[in-house]
This record gives sequence, C-alpha cells and structure tokens, in this order.
Amino acid sequence: MSTPVYDPPALEKGALRVTPLGGLGEVGRNMTTYEFDGKILIVDCGVLFPEEHQPGVDLILPDFEPLKNRLDDIVGVVLTHGHEDHIGAVPYLLKLRQDIPLIGSALTLALVEAKLKEHRIKPVLTVVKEEEEWDIEPFVLEFVAVNHSIPDALAIAIRTPAGLVLHTGDFKMDQLPLDGRITDLRAFARLGEEGVDLFLPDSTNADVPGFTPTERAIGPVIDQVISKTPGRVIVASFSSHVHRVQQVLDAAAANGRRVALLGRSMVRNMTIAADLGYLKVPDNVLVDYKKAKDIPDDQIVYMSTGSQGEPMAVLSRMANLDHAIEPGAGDTVILASSQIPGNENAIYRVIDGLTKLGANVVHKSNAKVHVSGHAAAGELLYCYNILKPKNVLPVHGEYRHLMANAKLAQDTGVAEERTILGENGSVIDLKDGIARVVGQLDLGFVYVDGSTVGEITDADLKDRRTLGEEGFVSVIVVVDAATGRIITGPEIHARGIAEDDSVFEAVKPKIAKALEEAAASGVRDTHALSQTVRRTIGRWVNQSLRRRPMIVPLVIEA
Repeated sequence: MSTPVYDPPALEKGALRVTPLGGLGEVGRNMTTYEFDGKILIVDCGVLFPEEHQPGVDLILPDFEPLKNRLDDIVGVVLTHGHEDHIGAVPYLLKLRQDIPLIGSALTLALVEAKLKEHRIKPVLTVVKEEEEWDIEPFVLEFVAVNHSIPDALAIAIRTPAGLVLHTGDFKMDQLPLDGRITDLRAFARLGEEGVDLFLPDSTNADVPGFTPTERAIGPVIDQVISKTPGRVIVASFSSHVHRVQQVLDAAAANGRRVALLGRSMVRNMTIAADLGYLKVPDNVLVDYKKAKDIPDDQIVYMSTGSQGEPMAVLSRMANLDHAIEPGAGDTVILASSQIPGNENAIYRVIDGLTKLGANVVHKSNAKVHVSGHAAAGELLYCYNILKPKNVLPVHGEYRHLMANAKLAQDTGVAEERTILGENGSVIDLKDGIARVVGQLDLGFVYVDGSTVGEITDADLKDRRTLGEEGFVSVIVVVDAATGRIITGPEIHARGIAEDDSVFEAVKPKIAKALEEAAASGVRDTHALSQTVRRTIGRWVNQSLRRRPMIVPLVIEA
C-alpha cells in the first residue's frame, strides 16, 4: 500500500528540510536535498538500473520535479563518491541548469567530468578532500574520509543553525584497505561529541550480521585462480571498481600475464584513475585490446564490464557468441562483483551461457572473489555508539535494509519515534533537535529510453511487457461512411502468437455482427467502432486462446 501524498507546510524559520528524492526503497537513484533559509544543497544525484519488468529502458533517474521551479536556489551538488548510483544522473540535472556547482573529491569529479563531456556540458567543479571545511551559505560542510569499494569516498557533515547532519554516503570499515585510507572514526567521534542531530547512514548491508570482510582477502584468491588457469582469464567487474582492477593487475603481473581492458566505461574510468595516481599500473602489464589477440592464451587476462548480466555489456555478448572473444574449455571467467538486487536472473543466465561454452566460471557463490563495499550490522552498531545521534534517517537500501538499520539504531538507544523510516519524497524537518515527517511528495520514475528522457510512462512499459509476453493482434476494417456497412475486412494479423492467422477466421463473423449491430443503432464514430472491434476480438482471444495480447483495431471510413 502506497503512502498517502500530502503537501508539507511552509518551512519554519530556523528549520532544516531534508527530502530524499531517490535511494530509499531501492539500491540506486541516490539523491537527497537539504533546504535552509530558502537555499538548497543536494547530496548525490545517481541513477537506478532497470529490471526485467522495464523493457527497453536504459536508466532510471530521480524525479527532479520538486526542483524545476527552484533551480536558482540550488547552491551546489555534493557527490560522496564516483559510482553510477550516486553520480549517473548529474548530466540530466545540469541540463536544467548547467552552472550548478559540483563538489567532490578529485577522482569523483574526474569521473563526472568525463561523463559530462559526452553530454557536451562544461561543469563548475570544486575539488575537496577529507578534513576540509567549506562554507556554502547557508551551509557549512565538513568532509570525512570513508572507505568504500572506490577510492576517495567522503561522508558529509552539514552544519546549519538547525543542527548538525551527518550523511555517510556509501561506506564500510575495512581496517586493511588496499589504499591505506580507512574510515575516519576519530572524526566520527569528534562529531559525536559535538552532537549529531540527524544521521543518514548507508543501509545496504544493515541486515548482514557481523563485519564486511577486508578487500585484501580477495587478492590471493584472484592470484590463485589466475595461476591455475591454463587458458585465458576474463574478469568482470564494475567499471569504477579501481581496487578490484588493481588486484587483477597485480595478480596478472605476478603470473607473467598481461591485461587488456574491455568496455568503453572500463577503459575511460581506469585511464582517469591511473592518470590521477589512484591506480598503480605495473610496468608492461597493460596492453591494447586489439593487440591482445596476438598474445598466447596463457599469458593474457581480459578485464571487462558486464558483471550484472547487462544484455549489451561485454560479458553477455561473450556468452552469446556475439563478441570477438569466445570463451571455451581451459578459460576461466571471474565475476568479481556482488549482485545488485533484481539482476540475479540475468547474471545466472550469463553464468549458464559461459559454462555451456566450456569455461570455468568463478563467482561469489563458489569462491571469495568479491566483498561488499557497504558496512554490515556490526560496523553500523559501532557508528551508532560513537555518534549517539538524536535522530536517524536510514538511506540507501530496499525497505528491508532500511528497517534493519532502524532496528540497529533503536538497539543502541535511539528512541523509536526519533528513527524515521522514510521513502522517496518524504519531507523531514529538523528543528530544536527533533526530526519529523511533515509531508510526502508524489514522485515517480523518470525513464531514459534512447534519446528520450521522461517521455516513457508506466503505461508504455505495460504495453511493452504485453507485446513481449502476450503478442500483438491488428484488425483492419473498412466501413461505408454513410451506412456503417462493412466494405472490406475484417483483416486480422498477429505476431508473437503461436497459432496461425487462420485461427482468427472463427472470430471474423463475430466482429462483423458486432459492427452491424453498432451501425444499426446509429454509431458512426470510427473510434467507437474501433472499441467495439477491440472488445469483441479481446473476449474471443481470451476465451479461445487464453491470451491477452495487445490489440490494435483500425476502422476506416470510405
């Protein structure tokens, strides 16, 4: 049951308004707005990747509707890190106002800038780093180092006269990170001493007990798999997972292999990471993909995208023999990433396809080739005990994750009424140390479909699902404009239905009879006649063929 929509009251003087526009009840579309004294600060602006019930959709954006009439009030967009679910929607926001300042770490902004270049947008960038403070009236921001599966991630402390807010972004507490950059618990403790009025923690692993394993545990496993593979090794991961690529480069170098990067986003992101010094490339290890085919199979590793089973990504194309590289016996494919909820079926289809080709497929279920980038329950408990927040709004996760995170907060002493289980569009006001829900906006999904943005509706997706699952039937009838008498037809064509078109001969007399009865009662409007055709053939197809296809009737006057 959906939450009732109701408009929030005018923002009280001295209060801070917090509105998640995405990222609650889903893993993706992370975006939260903070409003104080008529000015708006945005934290993150990401995309959600479509599921199987959203055919043809490329990306799903946060709903910018509440911001469209207030673009000039936006003082900046703070980006916590460079993953697509936090930065992917930035180009679409900047198309509404190109000079909105973007604030983030060096790697994060470099990845965003490369993305914006493809959209022909030149952004206004402000590079920040941990332990810095920035005054963006009326907000004072402090940046705190956090550990994640991409370098340079930051938590954001936001100070206003209404109180202190800590927004973690994605984080975990890896005590042995590959880059030596740990989550700054000293800063968390200092903020806790100051008094955190509202805490917005990452919820993705809140229902996972204990602690997230360290990234260092993965390196030896990848090294061992590569050393035992007689043929080619193909490693699939997220195109922004710098740490995982680093481990693959190191393992390849240790085993006398070279590495070729596959996929446009993988090449772009790793080039940026290497140029900025976040990726340490061993000498003479990287090789251009075009030259890799001349290297013996036992001396090459391919690093590709497609770990989520995306149909057009490199790995799926390999599994479908639609790529120059065709995995087979003696080859090993490593899926070095977690499964984003909703992608399980697509991932297992790729695994099955690769296995059928004879490749050895290594994935999280049968080997330790990936660890999560998100804090598990034990780590979150540490945060709550260190921070002692007055109010908690769990973010970044499906509802079960948000619920589990709220329960952790309550276990450490946060009052139930101070723990807010929000959803996208919830309007939360913070004043005098108390956060409460004061409104619920009516937000929707904004679909990117090819070159169109926001034009595709849920009704269009329902039509696409109907076409894909039930088939298509068209009916053409020509009638006399004066009498309504049938001149030609009905002519029926079907697609995606197993039966031959001849099966529809049985329904043609029923359509003709229905049209004659409509004409006899004085109906001449072609739309009304088309609806008569739709109802007649729809009932027949449902009863006779047990199908509910898309029916497109066309009644033409002559």
